[in-house]
Amino acid sequence: MVERKLLVLFGSQTGTAQDTAERIGREAKRRHFQCRVEALDSYDVANLINELLVVFVCATTGQGDPPDNMKMFWRFLFRKNLPPGSLCQLDYAVLGLGDSSYPKFNFVAKKLHKRVLQLGGNPLLPVALGDDQHDLGPDAVVDPWLVALWDKILALYPLPLGLDIISPDVRLPPKYTLHYLAEDSPHPDGGLLQPTAPRAVPSELHPFAARVVSNQRVTAESHFQDVRLIEFDVTGSGITFSAGDVVMIQPQNCPEDVQQFCQLLRLDPDRLFVLKPTEPGTSLPALLPQPCTIRHLVTHYLDISCVPRRSFFELLSYFSTNELEREKLQEFSSAQGQEELYSYCNRPRRTTLEALWDFPHTTCAIPPEYLLDLIPRIRPRAFSIASSMLAHPDRIQILMAVVRYKTRLSKPRHGLCSTWLASLNPEQGDVRVPLWVKKGGMKFPADPDTPVIMIGPGTGVAPFRAAIQERVAQGHRGNCLFFGCRQKSKDFYCQAEWEELVTKGFLMLFTAFSRDQEEKVYVQHRIQENRRLVWELLSSRSAHVYLAG
Repeated sequence: MVERKLLVLFGSQTGTAQDTAERIGREAKRRHFQCRVEALDSYDVANLINELLVVFVCATTGQGDPPDNMKMFWRFLFRKNLPPGSLCQLDYAVLGLGDSSYPKFNFVAKKLHKRVLQLGGNPLLPVALGDDQHDLGPDAVVDPWLVALWDKILALYPLPLGLDIISPDVRLPPKYTLHYLAEDSPHPDGGLLQPTAPRAVPSELHPFAARVVSNQRVTAESHFQDVRLIEFDVTGSGITFSAGDVVMIQPQNCPEDVQQFCQLLRLDPDRLFVLKPTEPGTSLPALLPQPCTIRHLVTHYLDISCVPRRSFFELLSYFSTNELEREKLQEFSSAQGQEELYSYCNRPRRTTLEALWDFPHTTCAIPPEYLLDLIPRIRPRAFSIASSMLAHPDRIQILMAVVRYKTRLSKPRHGLCSTWLASLNPEQGDVRVPLWVKKGGMKFPADPDTPVIMIGPGTGVAPFRAAIQERVAQGHRGNCLFFGCRQKSKDFYCQAEWEELVTKGFLMLFTAFSRDQEEKVYVQHRIQENRRLVWELLSSRSAHVYLAG
């Protein structure tokens, strides 16, 4: 009897590919497969030659780039020295998630499918190209593709004798079991944010707890948008970066939301628990201390402010003791109910916490061990670094707009990370933020004679502030900045700094204040007015052009 083993590997940037991979994992369990679901970079790619059955789920980011958690896998797979038949025993399928409004739509999935084929793999199906732009989102492609996939897989690996597919009415066991410790157990220290002696360069698994030095509003109080210049102290972290790099920040939920969540689910925030994997071989969540309090889990790990996905409502329906609520939850998790789910959740940007409010009978019946299956973890947020180490050693600065907007829901929507960062007040003691640095997509020329034309309206100017500080410290003079905002008096970020550099001859500055006159003026108008200069820099001096929005 052939072993019925399936491996699902995902490359995910925003969590959609991971969510889809976990869905395939659940469907595999219902068909009695031994199934592992792993991020591509957590998997030892050298083992791929021994695998018999793999489903790849991968997103495409930016301009046809692979997501961060599959970059190492990608480099390995495209090595020239891999023998052509090395994957000849592999049956595989590739599911891509992309957005057809980008020119390189699902580029990573198409390229992966082709490469595995080159290496001898046997495709079970043509590559699936899920599209965010479709009215029903990627599910419009994913749902029928999965039906076809299981037909193919079950033809190769029939169900064991006497076993049927586990009915969708049956709830699958949770990924982890949760064991409460005795009420009088000693509490661990607040593990996450102790400034640690650096082992290695800070990373997602080992962020550095950076002290907030300053948090300054840089728009006028009367301006509709609150924009902050925030400075972090990274002394002793081993962090280095250059202009164009990105700082990753791990946000947390606000205490009011945490308290509400615990009340809704009737959880004691101070109870300590440990997690145990239900199946051998499942690793524990890397970012959770063991033992852990419910408060820490909800504050630092569970993304209760994200817009819930279809899989959330599907799992929730199993806990429902109330018929009306269960019917609604089942509708939201069905293929036919996706339009209604979109207008309930996505269009008004309803949060997970708000959705739980709407299903009170179900919510108070959620078993705590299912929380990690139900709610995804909080993802880190990326910010362009807005300062240079040459100008501000041991410091990182970011320029951040606080996300706040209205939908048809009565309560304004708030960005999780920007609202949390804006609330931090360094004058109230030692305030710390978990962060690490990643290489960015922008590289500035090393040759001091190459001029740089930077177009950065609004907070898009952040990476150019880092570049200009860096280049000025190195004595490079050919810096040309086109900056645009609404009003000179309200949101002209870093005005004094730019004007000083203009006076010293380090910067050519062109500004467009769109609302300061009758007709709107934008950066493209200023570029057009200065076309001779721009063309001269490009044609005679080989200038590099950078654009950030």
